[in-house]
Amino acid sequence: QVQLVESGGGFVQAGGSLRLSCAASGRTFSGWAMGWFRQAPGKGREFVAQISWNNGITYYSDSVKGRFTISRDNAKNTVYLQMNSLKAEDTAVYYCAAGRRWYPKEEDYDYWGQGTQVTVSS
Repeated sequence: QVQLVESGGGFVQAGGSLRLSCAASGRTFSGWAMGWFRQAPGKGREFVAQISWNNGITYYSDSVKGRFTISRDNAKNTVYLQMNSLKAEDTAVYYCAAGRRWYPKEEDYDYWGQGTQVTVSS
């Protein structure tokens, strides 16, 4: 049974930092893409970043490029999202996801975590 478990969310002031973690289990993710999405109140789920489990290639949305960094630790089966220079508009529930294809779209991801809340005060 595949499980993706996020942690690290919380409350932070604008300009601050948080690091999210996603512990993956239940199968090997070799060749898969691991991504982070977010959903703000009243809005749809939005792509944030993704990383190739095999070679570490990354891709970011324009809204977070230069502020967020996605990384993975293969030995720990864990993916991270380092979030710096946080803004109030980054407030959302952040979801970890795993997908077989390299497309930054919600429908191309097969497994999802339960989400972790990030709140940024202005």
